[in-house]
Amino acid sequence: MKKALICGISGQDGAYLSQLLLKKGYQVTGTSRDTKRSNFTHLKRFGLLEQIDFVAMSINDFRSVLYVFDRVRPDEVYNLAGQSSVGLSFEQPVETLESINIATLNLLETIRFLNLDTRLYNAGSSECFGESTPEHPSNESSCFLPRSPYAVAKVSAHWLITNYREAYNIYACTGHLFNHESPCRGERFVTKKVIKSVVNISKKKQERLQLGNLDIIRDWGWAPEYVEAMWLMLQQDKANDYVIATGRSVSLRHFVKTAFDYFELDIDKYLVYNKQFLRPTELRCSCADPSRARKELHWQAQYDVDDVVRMMIEDEITG
Repeated sequence: MKKALICGISGQDGAYLSQLLLKKGYQVTGTSRDTKRSNFTHLKRFGLLEQIDFVAMSINDFRSVLYVFDRVRPDEVYNLAGQSSVGLSFEQPVETLESINIATLNLLETIRFLNLDTRLYNAGSSECFGESTPEHPSNESSCFLPRSPYAVAKVSAHWLITNYREAYNIYACTGHLFNHESPCRGERFVTKKVIKSVVNISKKKQERLQLGNLDIIRDWGWAPEYVEAMWLMLQQDKANDYVIATGRSVSLRHFVKTAFDYFELDIDKYLVYNKQFLRPTELRCSCADPSRARKELHWQAQYDVDDVVRMMIEDEITG
């Protein structure tokens, strides 16, 4: 039985990844800074709490990470921890950088220090690439141009992974997952806000939906599919980095209109522009080329943005 350690197990991706690994027969251990105070809402939703071992670990504290790794001796580690909101990173840049950079370094250094034959997956981000277009989509050879403290931290973590892979022969890789959504997405994220608001408007529980820039373009996919790509990265003979996306990018306006169209509502009657939701710097367009994942991982997204909107709405209605 393989042993997997998931750092950041309480989030969206941690819940879906846990579900996937347990189905594959893994022994799953999840970390939390304080396991007694964490509620693990998503894991409860899937009925997984009793199947997972939990251990307290402060990922920013090297001694804490060292203790857990020496105890668990995992075959695979999935680093999904750290501050995950681009918008919040402008308000909390120090916390964002430390929770991503120092955490990644601690994981790598622990594997090296203990001389473990552990494979490490690191959560990168589409934000690392900055602007891209349908004519020039981002792929694994694209240059990085981070535009937020969050993106800067993710770029730094990417290069830590690359350096340890090359210098110390550690099996470590970064998955640059483009936007991926699900009913487990937190309400701080615009997609969840849109879905929840539109459902409330359809039930006459809310009058308006306030948003900032509707012209931003993103590649939105389905999170349960994306965690399978994470697992596949650690099953390859050689560690490599991958871009994971659907390959289709649309505007936020398209996302919002699709949600309103589900209920046959006129978007212009309910949508209100509010400049307070604008970020100091914002990527206008983010497009991806996931061809390496298709070729080497044999992974391809089965759902695109229109499916994502529909599935999130249906869950919000029934949930």
